[in-house]
Amino acid sequence: MKPFIRIAIVGALMVVFSGCASFNIGPQIKPMEEKTLMGKGSDKILLLDIQGLISNQDQRTITGFPIKKGLVETVREILMKAEEDDKIKALLIRVNSPGGTVTSSDIIYHEIMSFKEKAKIKVYVSIVDLAASGGYYIAMSGDTLMAHPTSLTGSIGVIAVKVDVSGLMKKIGVDWEVVKSGDKKDFLSPLRALTAEEKILFQNTIDNFHNRFVDVIVKNRPSLDLETVRKLADGRVYNSDQALEAKLIDAIGYLDDTLERIGKDLGLTDPKVITYHRPGEYKSNLYSSVPNSPTINLLNIDLGLNLDKASPHFMYLWMP
Repeated sequence: MKPFIRIAIVGALMVVFSGCASFNIGPQIKPMEEKTLMGKGSDKILLLDIQGLISNQDQRTITGFPIKKGLVETVREILMKAEEDDKIKALLIRVNSPGGTVTSSDIIYHEIMSFKEKAKIKVYVSIVDLAASGGYYIAMSGDTLMAHPTSLTGSIGVIAVKVDVSGLMKKIGVDWEVVKSGDKKDFLSPLRALTAEEKILFQNTIDNFHNRFVDVIVKNRPSLDLETVRKLADGRVYNSDQALEAKLIDAIGYLDDTLERIGKDLGLTDPKVITYHRPGEYKSNLYSSVPNSPTINLLNIDLGLNLDKASPHFMYLWMP
């Protein structure tokens, strides 16, 4: 067998068994640097992006090296850096996310609330295309929420999907032997169906996470009481007009309108709008949000054999 064919086969096998891979031809992760997006004043407004699926999964190369940190870790790093700069007068969170895992959403919300308390500054939220479920949960850390005219928000609720592959295993002649210390130790296993009692336990967990979501909204939206939020929290999304009428947001406007409001509220004259980014990430203006990373996506497949992925994850996520 020729050497280049052997290399190609080995590379293909590595891709298949990794499930999803990227080949990085650029530098590895570097410390964040401050970049000014607009403005020339001495006071600063820090722009923080909550974009895409909310989780803490690193993006890695085909060889396993990290090229992008998970969102939870990134947000924590940004806020720790911001704590050292007393010229930052406001935090502007730009949200464009369908949500993500319950825990990651809650950690980011907690980190922002802690930062707001330590820094004694106001937090403003600008919703772009979407701030659904976990995205809206994080938005509750804001003192003022403004959505673009075409935004969608809401989807207040929890979802978890449990896969049952037991029927498939029987068809292909595969059996599993599980040794466990208690009858419910594997009750969320994809290798068998839930019993009636286990369905109740599963639902109780979902309800607890849902109640936590509702409580966070009631705590941070003084104009909404518990009964009203419960009625709104049926999982549906709301357009900007509906969200404003329901008092889920405070105003409708563009990112520039949010900046103008910050300036008026805080009495800032031509403040600098800054962001923290890593070398190699291109951010030319206020609407830049996607890193220009020199990454080639080789393959994106999932054979469904990863039991961790087959197990249920509790999500604050809009899944249309």
